[in-house]
Amino acid sequence: MKRKKISVFDCFNYVFLFLLVVICIVPILHVIAVSFSEKLEAVSGTVGILPVGFNLSAYRYVMEDKQFWQSLKVTLSRVLIGVPINILLVVLTAYPLSKQNSRFHGRTAFSWFFVFTMLFGGGMIPAYMVISKLGMMNTIWALTLPGAMNVSYMILMMNFFRGIPSEIEEAAVIDGANQMQILFKLFLPMSLPALATIILFATVANWNVWMDGYLYMNTPDKYPLQTYLATTLMQSKNNIEAMMTPEQLVQMAQVSEKTIEAAQIFLGALPIMCVYPFLQKYYVKGIVVGSVKG
Repeated sequence: MKRKKISVFDCFNYVFLFLLVVICIVPILHVIAVSFSEKLEAVSGTVGILPVGFNLSAYRYVMEDKQFWQSLKVTLSRVLIGVPINILLVVLTAYPLSKQNSRFHGRTAFSWFFVFTMLFGGGMIPAYMVISKLGMMNTIWALTLPGAMNVSYMILMMNFFRGIPSEIEEAAVIDGANQMQILFKLFLPMSLPALATIILFATVANWNVWMDGYLYMNTPDKYPLQTYLATTLMQSKNNIEAMMTPEQLVQMAQVSEKTIEAAQIFLGALPIMCVYPFLQKYYVKGIVVGSVKG
């Protein structure tokens, strides 16, 4: 077999991708290293990608922080409620829009209507007024319903549905299946790559967003995890110590703000880091097929 010749572009591409991977991984390793390092080394800024010393006090402090676990519970509830709603609305919208104009009159107009909402929005103040008037302030619905319908996910799913041969639907209709049966028993099982991609996107989006929690939640016990972490980072050290119990002040003497923040960030990102490898194998196929069909 002839050896494949490596061109200059291939070499440049490999080097570029390697540097890109390093740029993405080094900050994560640095955060992990800071979270496990001793207090003085973390404060002095001498920690690189490896821990200096080994100290678990920051994780012990976070594990005993009730507000951290309460915020994590809110985020898990948001993901468990928000992601199924995202998927349901996306699928129910994408399926009829994937049909031809001859079968769904006005499909093009509806498609452009959704694209319009993707490009233009009312802004923060109108959104706040709508949430307030609907009585959803300080509830989980203020975190899940406003972003329940994502147009980019819908376009991805719609293009994937268009790539499914029409003969399959025609055979199902001949066998007596209605449109809901065709969607949930035929199209969805054949759309696992696109579904896995959308589930990954929706999970990460619901997990990482923090601004809506800051706007719509009136009490800290209703904050999602990212909102809690953001408010912790924005608070000054004096304000934090004023709210601590005597036991927490004793623990604080063994750790620093930097190690606690690093431990919180790592623990907050850990669930997504664990879920991603299981969905990654569907990710590329779902993106490619969903973007080039139709």
